[in-house]
Amino acid sequence: MRRQAFECSKALIVSKLSRYEFERFRQPSLSTAQLEKALRDRGSDYELLLHHHHVHKSCEAAVDAALRARNIQTKVVNRLNFKEACVEWADAVFTAGGDGTFLLASSRIPDNRKPVIGFNSDPTRSEGFLCLPGHFSRNISEAVERLVTGDFHWTFRTRVRITLVGSNVFQPPIELHDQQLLHPEYSEDKEMFFDCLQEQHKSAKTDKRTDQQKRVLPVLALNEVFMGERLSARVSYYEIKLNGGQKVKVKSSGLCVATGTGSTSWAYSIGRLSTDSVHELLRALQSERPDIELNLGDRQLLERVTDRFNNALVFGPEESRLNYVIRDMISASVWPAPRGVISPRGFAHLLEVKSRCGDAALVVDGGVSFNFNDGTVAVMEVHPEDSLRTVTLVLPNTA
Repeated sequence: MRRQAFECSKALIVSKLSRYEFERFRQPSLSTAQLEKALRDRGSDYELLLHHHHVHKSCEAAVDAALRARNIQTKVVNRLNFKEACVEWADAVFTAGGDGTFLLASSRIPDNRKPVIGFNSDPTRSEGFLCLPGHFSRNISEAVERLVTGDFHWTFRTRVRITLVGSNVFQPPIELHDQQLLHPEYSEDKEMFFDCLQEQHKSAKTDKRTDQQKRVLPVLALNEVFMGERLSARVSYYEIKLNGGQKVKVKSSGLCVATGTGSTSWAYSIGRLSTDSVHELLRALQSERPDIELNLGDRQLLERVTDRFNNALVFGPEESRLNYVIRDMISASVWPAPRGVISPRGFAHLLEVKSRCGDAALVVDGGVSFNFNDGTVAVMEVHPEDSLRTVTLVLPNTA
């Protein structure tokens, strides 16, 4: 493996806000004993909650110590005090948490120059697909040593650039994290996150004839973009155009547009088939073609076919194409499916979606929600300079 250059004198550590810290933040006036009583009265397992808090803090401390041992200056922040200035200060960003923490850190990285490296602070509770393999969560010093010696290779994960066109595209977004939903009085955190909005507003282009504004969103989607009515029971109505082609009207439960990184996440859950569904499909096939011999009692056969289909939904994180999945596309006599024009799932390099919804949202990586109501157009595309720079470390026994 060719040695890589990893130049880092200042490292920002973005740490997960543990459940214990979150509860402490919510109820700052309570003493430790009072907080314990309140949590127990609520039915929480206080010992387990405290245990996982210590597990997480232990990982955070280990990452900090491993970096300092290599004479790298560190700064530790969490969701509550993570500002744009912190990212600007650092040469590299490390995360101690799970995929949610990794996504939080990545959302503040504007281009492909500053790397993000994730450590899964508690592999027993989460997979941490975006983080380094679990081996390195238990051997943090080894991981840092391999980084500083260049024993790794870069992975540039594709992200989605989203441009909104409409008359109200500068309405403030909503962060969907628990502490802001439960504590709207802490709205200054929202302003910290989006401190670049005012600058964008000044440079916005407006068509004076139509009063339409064009705005490139200040966040890039690493996993997916989801568009649909806020109330899930309502039908989402929109027009979609793939790669500049024909515009198609669609009614469904929403639209998910995913990168290769996100193809293992929500998009995968929406598109995957269960073994029972495959069994029913094969039984229907056998009814149509009795000459085809299939042993539908062979469970291993069903599982292999299911895995073959589901594995095809996953693609590489560096691929420039985007995967779209139309969730529960409506097809009826008065609203026929647009066969031959668009399928419920597929790939594209450019997607244009025009909302015909009444109260809809465009959600980036499950964390930030923008208004996406009737008439607003979202253009989703991929640019190499928007990629997220991450590292890949090969496990010792596979090197």
